[in-house]
Amino acid sequence: MKGIKEKERQDAALVNEIRDDFERRRKERKSLELQWRLNLNYFMGNQYCEIGQNGEIEDYGKQYFWQQREVYNHTATALETRISKLADIKLGMSVRPMTADESDRAAAAFSSKILSSVFNEIDMQKIIAEANMWSEVTGTALYKVVWDPDQGKRIGRNAEGDIFDGEVRVEAVPPFEIYPDSITNMQVEDCRSIIHAKAYPVEEIRDKWGVDVPKEQITGFSMSGGSTIGGLGYSGFVQGMSEAVLGDHAMVIERYEVPTFDRPNGRLVIVAGDKVVYDGILPYVNKEEGRRGFPFAKQTAMICPGSFFGTSIVERMIPIQRAFNAVKNRKHEYLNRMTMGVLAVEDGSVDVENLEEDGLSPGKVLIVRQGGRMPQMLEIGSVPVELIREEERLLDEFTRISGVSDLMKYSQVPSTNASGKAISLLMEQDESRLKTTATEIRSAIKEVAKQILRLYKQFAVHARMKRVAGANGEVELKYFDKNDISSDDVVYDVSGDVLESAASRKNMVIELLNLGLLSDEDGKISPSNKSKVLEMLGFGNWESARELDELNKNRAKEENALVATQEIAPEEVDDDGIHIAEHSKALLGKEFEYSPEAKQRLIAHVRLHKRRQALLKGIEQGA
Repeated sequence: MKGIKEKERQDAALVNEIRDDFERRRKERKSLELQWRLNLNYFMGNQYCEIGQNGEIEDYGKQYFWQQREVYNHTATALETRISKLADIKLGMSVRPMTADESDRAAAAFSSKILSSVFNEIDMQKIIAEANMWSEVTGTALYKVVWDPDQGKRIGRNAEGDIFDGEVRVEAVPPFEIYPDSITNMQVEDCRSIIHAKAYPVEEIRDKWGVDVPKEQITGFSMSGGSTIGGLGYSGFVQGMSEAVLGDHAMVIERYEVPTFDRPNGRLVIVAGDKVVYDGILPYVNKEEGRRGFPFAKQTAMICPGSFFGTSIVERMIPIQRAFNAVKNRKHEYLNRMTMGVLAVEDGSVDVENLEEDGLSPGKVLIVRQGGRMPQMLEIGSVPVELIREEERLLDEFTRISGVSDLMKYSQVPSTNASGKAISLLMEQDESRLKTTATEIRSAIKEVAKQILRLYKQFAVHARMKRVAGANGEVELKYFDKNDISSDDVVYDVSGDVLESAASRKNMVIELLNLGLLSDEDGKISPSNKSKVLEMLGFGNWESARELDELNKNRAKEENALVATQEIAPEEVDDDGIHIAEHSKALLGKEFEYSPEAKQRLIAHVRLHKRRQALLKGIEQGA
């Protein structure tokens, strides 16, 4: 009984410590959160708001009933264009082998296939799109890579329910949920601890952690806010981001701490409501050299020196957007005065109330007091030229600040007679504004890929089955375990160009064909290269026509394994050249270093292939 009370006292003290630490970090970055919320409002079209003196997002209304208050949202257009272009980033990755040994090469190639399969299964492209949205609007997004034991294939059942073999789960985490120990740490690796705080429904907490916690009045964000827009005689409403109270929720705080001398495996504390649901080591061996670390990968739109969180292009566009809205609205107010007119009336000469209600409608009978002056329309003049010029200048500023030109936004070339080379240079200049952001995205996805492989290396203890793509695009079912993942050195095997279009890739392939760089010594294109060329030209992978070369390679690799127990004779349909090459790779590597009998059997098998190859060559020359 005494031990239970002592444990409860320690847990209560730990809960208070975690919550106090969380409140400190939240206050430290309060100004950043306000800026993120303002960015979100401008992106959604709620552009008549500002950060008030009381530290909240406030809406400022119309000063006059006739005031034009419309939103001309170029901010959303620019961001949508940037996000669309960033979605074209190619994520083809491969794993480099630990050594030049043939077995390590094969293991690295299989790890690349596993990585590609996992990306397809979890729909990584959709997760990246969500992270790009958060990154472009707020400046920062994070990926959380965890192992979910409740996912994957069902392998059994116990008293608590079904048992699964587990699977990797990747989440796009908005910056609102992440609290580093100091916002001056620029990288995730620079932090001593990171808090991931998120509000969960109390029912979900009960299902996930098995504890009942009291409901809290948590302040969150919702789409319930907004502002009224419109002009003289009409009005509208735009949605915005505002604070909302979540009544049936409780806060779950996860604090990750780096390994130290006292805690060599780090520490993770999870507090749900007023209870400690986990206090132990960092669960994932997800860093180099078998070390444990944070399960996060950070992505920023633009790096901010001396800050954990990046900056968004929206912050630079807000002043331009405000000025543009003001100019457009003042211009339309001027047009209203020109078309509707402004009437000057002598006091007491006419029924002013009737005139205000009906105006000067066609066929109206205007009764003027005897001796009074007739109402007169004031001379308004034309729209000032400065308003038109200022509108054009602000549109140019949108282009310069956002890095999104008309060529990128509308896929429209300049109206002048520009050469193809000039247009290509313009496209390269457009791309240069996105290269920094694209590099950040690729670095984050590369870190995610490494952590995925390391999680499989840690948790794939028993044989697992994956659906992977073969060399010719066919689907293969392969069994693997952690021993089949020998390397986590992930590299990109595609170009880093962001705006490389399908047309430019096709032109590049055709140029390579014309230069003969894809042909062999005899000037012929190998079947495997032919298949790759057709795929790059947009004709698919022609899955129905399985290449004989690949089938021979696969057969030769199977024979490399069979010689461990038996002698093998060449088949009539074998391609001797391909079989000799594959068997030679295995012999020159370390695969048969500790099996001399199998090595001698494979050497004898290669001799038979060479003898038959020489015989067939002599017959062809004699013919």
